[in-house]
Amino acid sequence: MARKTGSHSDITGPKVRAAAQQLIARDGFAAVSMRQIAREVGVQAGALYLYTPDKQTLLFDLMRVHMEELMEAVAALDLSGPPQDALETFARFHITFHLDRAEAVFISYMELRNLTPENFAHIADLRLQYETLLETILKRGKAAGRFTVPDTKLATMALIAMLTGLTTWYRDDGRLDRAEIERIYLTMVRQMVSDGATERVEPLAVPL
Repeated sequence: MARKTGSHSDITGPKVRAAAQQLIARDGFAAVSMRQIAREVGVQAGALYLYTPDKQTLLFDLMRVHMEELMEAVAALDLSGPPQDALETFARFHITFHLDRAEAVFISYMELRNLTPENFAHIADLRLQYETLLETILKRGKAAGRFTVPDTKLATMALIAMLTGLTTWYRDDGRLDRAEIERIYLTMVRQMVSDGATERVEPLAVPL
C-alpha cells in the first residue's frame, strides 16, 4: 500500500526531531524515552522506528544536523579580510546563529558524553572544523602583530565558550536587547585578543 501523502518523513520526521530536541534539552537524554517522544508527537511508540532506528541515532542526528547547518552557514562568510574584521564577523555570526538555537546548542555540549565513540568522533570532527576557522583568524592576527594571544588554541576555546555561553541565560524580554549585548560582547572579544590598547565598554544607558 502506498504511503499517505505527507504522513511520513516529510512531516512527521521533523516533528519527531523537534520533540526529541525539546525533551532532551529539558530533561536530559537519559531521562527521555522513545515513548515520551512519541506521545509528544502524537503517534504510537512503534511508529517512531519508521523515522529512526533507536534513541542514540536520534541524538546523533540532532547534533549532526546542528553542526552541518552551522558549517553551511559559516561557509557563506568572508573571513579573508584583515584579522580584526574577520574576528568581528565571526563573533557576530556565532552570536546570531546560536542565540536562535539554544536547545540545539545545549544538547550539542551537554549530551556529547552520551554518544557512541563513533558518533562522538564524527561530531568532534565537525566541531574541530569550526574551531579551526576561528583559530586561523587568531593566528593571522598574531602573525601580523594585531593580536596578543599566548596560545591560539586556548584563546579559540575561551572565545567560543564565552560567546556560546550567551545561550544559557539570554531572554528576548531581558534587560538588554540583542544589539546591546552584541556590542558589549564584541568589545570583550577585541579586548581578549589585544594588548590592552583597545576601547573600553561605555557605560550602559539602562539601569543595572
